[in-house]
Amino acid sequence: MPQKKSAAQPDSPADSPSDSSTNAKPEAKPDTKPDAASNLPSRVIKKYPNRRLYDTHTSTYITLAEIKQLVMQHEVFAVVDAKTSENLTRSILLQIILEEEANGSPMFTAPVLSNIIRFYGHAMQGLMGGYIEKNMQTLMDLQMPLVPNVLGTNVFQQMQEQMQKQAEQFLGTFGIKR
Repeated sequence: MPQKKSAAQPDSPADSPSDSSTNAKPEAKPDTKPDAASNLPSRVIKKYPNRRLYDTHTSTYITLAEIKQLVMQHEVFAVVDAKTSENLTRSILLQIILEEEANGSPMFTAPVLSNIIRFYGHAMQGLMGGYIEKNMQTLMDLQMPLVPNVLGTNVFQQMQEQMQKQAEQFLGTFGIKR
């Protein structure tokens, strides 16, 4: 049951308890973003020191599950630190991936993760990011027209095998074996 705000309750989300069961709005403050934050999309989610996430678009607190829904709906957004305006979007997305990997059928095997780690600091680090991004986009482009027809077929399995072969060939070029 929602409670009315009393003098003993906090004025800002940073001071509020970490209980995410309420969707109370933080006190309105003038928008004072630094120049770096001006390049952000119109939907901004602020992360407060108490780890709560505040969606400025809906004026509510949201969870990582709700951020995952935004991703699934192809919504463009940015997560920023409420105090410093540092862009935390990648960090939050990685946190969602970590939770997904821990809760069910993981997408990445230990050897795949090991190979990704090996590329950090390697001369090919920049190329690897672009390679993964390009192949993910290709997979998405191929998957879209096939999704209605995939039920009952192994088309997705075939695409996965093809991507695996391409990844093995790419890694083999640099002497990295799976």
